[in-house]
Amino acid sequence: MTGDLFESENEQPWAESRGEGVVVLRRFARADAPRLLDDIQKIASQAGFRIMITPGGHQMSAAMTCAGDWGWVTDRKGYRYQHEDPQTGAPWPAIPERFSQLAGRAAEEAGFSGFQPDACLINRYEPGAKMGLHQDRDERDFSWPIVSVSLGLPIVFQMGGPKRSDKPERILLEHGDVVVWGGPARLNYHGVLTLKKGNHALTGPYRYNLTFRKAG
Repeated sequence: MTGDLFESENEQPWAESRGEGVVVLRRFARADAPRLLDDIQKIASQAGFRIMITPGGHQMSAAMTCAGDWGWVTDRKGYRYQHEDPQTGAPWPAIPERFSQLAGRAAEEAGFSGFQPDACLINRYEPGAKMGLHQDRDERDFSWPIVSVSLGLPIVFQMGGPKRSDKPERILLEHGDVVVWGGPARLNYHGVLTLKKGNHALTGPYRYNLTFRKAG
């Protein structure tokens, strides 16, 4: 699978509603992708990607780092946000202005005005990595949406309902696609299926995911 082989550079973004409170903005971040990836590398040079451990002692399959006033961490003590990178004791790198502007524009396009994230979770997926169904519920205020940006290899995103038993819809996400969910969908279960092998022109064998949140 080779990303972008047949994709037009001039393809215009478009929006898809996937139920109340869920919008997929196709190709929304594609034009910014090279610069976003440069910013990811700058962040990773200060706060390196790492494999975190769940409270139950299991390794997460995607590598992660963070930027912003708050970074999300998991270890034997539980899931939480904190100001410092636990590996260095230093504050997380600042969210680049380009990131904040993209997140705000995407939220606005999806119907959520005034979104200013204070946390950006950056996941790096390699073939075989996945993310099980879960809720984003460690934030203080659920009135703000989640904005999720896909860069690199395609992956199948799952958007369920407010109960774990709700059957999720499967949505193929490609390079530059952005998913925004909030309002009645804010606590929906979601995740991604296993990343398949491939090579993308910008990211090689990887998929990167930026998840913007209002945590504090």
